[in-house]
Amino acid sequence: MNFLKKACIAGLLSVTTLGLAANASASNYPEKQVRWLVPYPAGGGSDFLARTIAQPLSEKTGQTVLVDNKPGGNTSIAAVETARSTPDGYTVLSADNGTMVFNSALYKNLSYDPVKDLEPVTLMGKFPMILIVSPNSQIDSVEEFVKQTKENPGKLNYGSAGAGSPHHLAMELLKEEAGIDIVHVPYRGAAPSLSDVAGGQVQAMMVDLAAGAGFIKSGKVKALAVANGSRLAQLPEVPTFAEAGYKGVEAAALVGMVATAGTPKETIESLNKKVVEVINEPAVNKKMIDFGIEPVGNTPEEYAELLKNERVRWHKLISDLNITLD
Repeated sequence: MNFLKKACIAGLLSVTTLGLAANASASNYPEKQVRWLVPYPAGGGSDFLARTIAQPLSEKTGQTVLVDNKPGGNTSIAAVETARSTPDGYTVLSADNGTMVFNSALYKNLSYDPVKDLEPVTLMGKFPMILIVSPNSQIDSVEEFVKQTKENPGKLNYGSAGAGSPHHLAMELLKEEAGIDIVHVPYRGAAPSLSDVAGGQVQAMMVDLAAGAGFIKSGKVKALAVANGSRLAQLPEVPTFAEAGYKGVEAAALVGMVATAGTPKETIESLNKKVVEVINEPAVNKKMIDFGIEPVGNTPEEYAELLKNERVRWHKLISDLNITLD
């Protein structure tokens, strides 16, 4: 009995010691370089967001935060690498709707599971979508766009930043809500699609302000409506879809930070706190807004709940329209 009692006490002490060590490690996090994977090439909105946060995060923590661009596979290459990394918080990923919401409905054999393999840290920012057309199109409102499209079913085209991108699905949402038939032309990124909308090769596009601001403000394309709950401060003259009679058309690229599943809760909380603090710094906040990003910075639980609701919403649309990328 004496031996068993001592063994039990030793075991309890061991568990307590491990728990204290884990908490101590989390409170000191990070203690080495953090690798931040971005599933897009350098220069885009997700890359800008990561680099805007990474530098002050590095200064705040005293550790290097290395932004590593890993494009390809509709974000799955970077997602798989994150999913297979050691779950210690030293490999994180910029994940958008494609990574965390769309891909699992668009691909039957996805190489990662966004729910089981990736752990939400925080939603960093929203990139609200904007419907744009060529300035030579003679279309000046959503009503006119819908009217012309209905008069020419299947004859007009819209561009996107790629099949399965937030830009693609945002337009599919408008098609469903407005009952229009317009053909999808996917591009490799927003830039070439924008150029073809400006040139009239395709008639329309849903684009985020971060990518399209230069074209919109210079008059190379015409903004008709924003797929947001309210008008954008940067484009106060552009109405929302709700104002045009399409309340259900709300869409944005939602870019968050996720870590490898199994990362200790204390580490996730520590990382969340530090990233949110950086997002709320006035200089960082302003830089994001000026670029066309709506800063967020919520809790892991809030981000997880948002993703859950987004999956329900978008998976239904993808299923109803029978959209697949396999």
